[in-house]
Amino acid sequence: MTNDDSIFAASGNLTVRLARGAEEITAAQRLRYEVFYEEMAAKPDDMAAQSRLDRDPYDDVCDHLLVLDLDRSEGQVVGTYRLLRGEVAARHRGFYSTDEYDLGPILAQSEQHGLKLLELGRSCVHADYRTNFVIQLLWRGITQYILHHDIGVLFGCASLHGVEPEKLAVPLSFLHQTCLAPAPWRARAVDDRFAKMDILDRPVDMKEALAELPPLIKGYLRLGAYIGDGAVVDHQFNTTDVLIILLTENIPERYTQRFERDDDQT
Repeated sequence: MTNDDSIFAASGNLTVRLARGAEEITAAQRLRYEVFYEEMAAKPDDMAAQSRLDRDPYDDVCDHLLVLDLDRSEGQVVGTYRLLRGEVAARHRGFYSTDEYDLGPILAQSEQHGLKLLELGRSCVHADYRTNFVIQLLWRGITQYILHHDIGVLFGCASLHGVEPEKLAVPLSFLHQTCLAPAPWRARAVDDRFAKMDILDRPVDMKEALAELPPLIKGYLRLGAYIGDGAVVDHQFNTTDVLIILLTENIPERYTQRFERDDDQT
């Protein structure tokens, strides 16, 4: 876990930076519990229910990007992203996503092309702050992190709410039809958790699909992300997950310019 103060952006009362110590990581875990378990109806185990924290062993080795509201007591954490670099994963327990996806193609391609990896996960924003502006502020922090660590590939699981893929047929079919990763990069859901995404036997209109896709996934698609092969149903978190794969060289310049700008002037 690093604590690089160069990963920083601010606008008004909101600041985005990496967590500085255990107390701030605990605050992020508390926010994750509120969003995932209380709001989105994930199923906590006894330890999570008693502590009211969403935590796992990966938290100890990841960097935690935070959005803090400095107008709230002691700078309340109102948004967070968990960041796991490839070299850190290699030294510890690997990537979180391996529980759901065979990452072999991503690992092989990144090694072949000399690209550093970054796994994104556990993203959430407090309901009172869930705006495009706060999401963009988080991405300014991620952009600085990418540049600082020379990251070439971002990936991670993103979720659609619900555990019945048939009820998510429109967005899943759209992602499969239009956003499937090129074959060399196409990580596939592990066999015993694979859920087909090409549910509909008709082309899905973009407007129809975008109405049902979560904002986070729509944001990834605007940045040029690909989708892995197959979805995974996560009954604990009450979600159906897809794998996001984003080569930083594919991010449109208009977005990198927006995320890199100094927002103190806003």
